[in-house]
Amino acid sequence: MIDSSLSPWVRVLTNLLVRFGIWYAAAIVYGVFIIAALILSSMYYYVATGEVMLLDVLAVVFFTAVSSPLVIMVVMQSIAQLQDSQKFLETATKQEKLLNQSLKDNIRLLNTEIDERKMALNAKYRAIDELRKEIAERKKTQVELAQQGMLLRSIVDSSPDLFYYRDQDGVFAGCNKMFEKVMNRSSDELIGKKAEDIYPVEYLPDVLKTDRQVESTHEPLTLDVKYPVDGEEHWFEMRKLPFINDEGEYIGLLAFGRDITSRKEAEQALETAYKDKGKFIATLSHELRTPLNGIVGLTRMLLDTDLGKQQRSWCNTVFSSAETLGNIFNDIIDLDKIDREQLDIVTEPVSVVNFLDDVVNFGALIAEQKSLSFDVTRVGDLDVYAHIDPTRLRQVLWNLINNAVKFTQQGGVELECRHQQQGDHSWLIMTVTDSGIGIPEDQLTHIFDMYYKAPDASGANAIGSGIGLAVTKALVKAMGGEIQVTSSQGKGSCFMVMIPLQLTEAPVQQNFSCKSLNILLVEDVPLNAEIATNLLEQRGHEVIWAETGEDALAFVETEDDLDLVLLDMQLPDINGDVVAREIRANSEFDALPIVALTANVRSAEEELKGISIQGALAKPINTAKLDKMLATLFGLERECVQQAAAHKLVAQQSSANVEVNEAILDKEIITEFLDSMGVKAFSRSADLLAKLAPKYQQELLDSVENDVEEYKSVAHKLKGAAGSVGLKAVQLHAKKMENECLDVTVAERQQWLDELETQIKEGLEALQSFLSKLAVD
Repeated sequence: MIDSSLSPWVRVLTNLLVRFGIWYAAAIVYGVFIIAALILSSMYYYVATGEVMLLDVLAVVFFTAVSSPLVIMVVMQSIAQLQDSQKFLETATKQEKLLNQSLKDNIRLLNTEIDERKMALNAKYRAIDELRKEIAERKKTQVELAQQGMLLRSIVDSSPDLFYYRDQDGVFAGCNKMFEKVMNRSSDELIGKKAEDIYPVEYLPDVLKTDRQVESTHEPLTLDVKYPVDGEEHWFEMRKLPFINDEGEYIGLLAFGRDITSRKEAEQALETAYKDKGKFIATLSHELRTPLNGIVGLTRMLLDTDLGKQQRSWCNTVFSSAETLGNIFNDIIDLDKIDREQLDIVTEPVSVVNFLDDVVNFGALIAEQKSLSFDVTRVGDLDVYAHIDPTRLRQVLWNLINNAVKFTQQGGVELECRHQQQGDHSWLIMTVTDSGIGIPEDQLTHIFDMYYKAPDASGANAIGSGIGLAVTKALVKAMGGEIQVTSSQGKGSCFMVMIPLQLTEAPVQQNFSCKSLNILLVEDVPLNAEIATNLLEQRGHEVIWAETGEDALAFVETEDDLDLVLLDMQLPDINGDVVAREIRANSEFDALPIVALTANVRSAEEELKGISIQGALAKPINTAKLDKMLATLFGLERECVQQAAAHKLVAQQSSANVEVNEAILDKEIITEFLDSMGVKAFSRSADLLAKLAPKYQQELLDSVENDVEEYKSVAHKLKGAAGSVGLKAVQLHAKKMENECLDVTVAERQQWLDELETQIKEGLEALQSFLSKLAVD
């Protein structure tokens, strides 16, 4: 770049020098000097002399040509140096500018770095302050956690419940003071140990079994455990829970235990009280019914004689009072059974019209005493036979009619009996309507509550025990029916009872001329009891059924005319051998024969060794052996045995042509029972087993894992029930379940249960098929 401050000639020379170089530029300038000298000298001489002198001009040109190269070279060199100096200055200036810019940049970077360092230093100070605060907070939190830990530990240690934690390997990792007390070891002796190192050998299997169950199912488990503490047996309610991490993996077991010894003792005391109450009620019932039956019987006899009007009124009052008292006894006994959930419904073929006639006679009698009308309306075909429990249904109607008469001062009582078909089902609908004081509308929802008595018109509680309607509703519900009430205060009440009717044919009467015995049957399986009762009643004997050992002892104490005790060896409360010893402990019953009922006669004889018994019958009962035993003990007429043999021959002939699968059914047992009971009665027993089987299966399912003893007990009951109706395969399978359940795993017991369902279904189908073919033949 050429500086604009230079003279034009210098700029021209500089441009030439830059454009052509020093030599070409000098040549050009040299030429210009020669030309300029020529022109100027010519002009000079022309102006000065008026003419151009060639020689003078050439002299000037020659002088210029000789002297100008040196001048040109000096000028050109000077200009070249000037140009170089200018370039140097320009370069230096640029470098200075660059250096200045770089310096500025560095200064700026330095300032930035200084600012950043200041900011970092400030951040450091702030971080240090925050760290100090965090350290202070952490120290505070640690102190609070330590205090909370001490508080929590204090709470856990002061808790009356025991607590411990075991990791996934079964090693104790923590516990409280109560657990240390129960185990009689310090925490240092417990933590780090396994169950095998802590628990006594007799308790270890159950502990490990429940621990494995919690680990495998990941479900909490609650169980009652008995364990010695300071030399005394204590009961604990243990709650074992799985400890699960966020991934759902089992990492340990938490266990809590509460001492329930006092509760267990209270339960046992309550159970004893229940048994004592049942025994007391049985005794009271017997002691009171004996004179009451005399009053009723003698009053009925008096009513059949010629009496004056006043005397007849008195006798009617005595008879009605005695019947009412008998109903109260029934309510009390049923109340006890409802309380113990032992209310049983025993159906039998009954003539509905005859049953209603008995009820009508009773209703007319008690209504007559208060000069009330008693109207009866019958709708539908009532001249039929149906399976009902006449005692329970009679008790229901007596309660309702008694109440209707009690709360009616004028007017009357109406009983409507209706046989109604609803779809495929038959119903017996009985409506008791009175014109009495009625029931306030706000009391209707409570009228069936236990011990509830609706207030009368004066506001005082109505007379009575307050249990009649509650027992009535329970009886109706147990029979599969419904009871409803409508009422209008001051206008009367209406109670409607609906009972399902299972229609049947009139029962075939079988007459035996054997001596009638009063027999106490002790059997806890309803099906076995029904079959044994049928067998004995068909032979003309009266049977009293006791379901438990305690009930049996109560009946022995209260029944004065017992001729024989048929005693099952395995009962739900106490075993048969204990019952037999209790009976023989009282010399008053030395002459009372006892015959054991058992699935294993030899085992029963061993259990009863040293106790005076008169024999043992294998279950299911063999009718021939039963007849022989009765004949041996009581010298029954040969005619009775001959009649039984004749009936058996008929039954065998009738069933001989019917083929059965002997792997499923025991034809001999079925034939024997058909001989004594008939097809209809035996069919009812088979139906009863079909109803009981799901209950047994559910009880087996409930106990398959946690209660092997209960599993064994239910299998025993099922074995006897199946044998009683000839289900051979089911009986053998149940026997296997009973005998081997203690020695196998839960999975095997469950597999047996699965197989049992199929066998029961096949057995019942085969039995029904056999009975249907027999009925056709």
